[in-house]
Amino acid sequence: MVQATARHLLVSTQEQCEELKQQIIGGADFADLAKAHSSCPSGAQGGELGSFGPGMMVKEFDEVVFSAPLNEVQGPVQTQFGYHLLEVTSRG
Repeated sequence: MVQATARHLLVSTQEQCEELKQQIIGGADFADLAKAHSSCPSGAQGGELGSFGPGMMVKEFDEVVFSAPLNEVQGPVQTQFGYHLLEVTSRG
């Protein structure tokens, strides 16, 4: 089965998500922003989610993680939890 590793940050508004994405594009460190702003417990680890397979995350998350280019920030991705920025770090 295909496995992926990814990191994410979760915020409550699309506007905040877009703002953080622009900061990352401008050179800010994804992990630092996740630690400072993410409402997910993974934020404490810089947003690292570890390794997981298809179907282990919510559908909207899975669709991005198993199709997006590696090491490029994706989002905002809306789920029932809020708005995510995602970065797929490996897949294989």
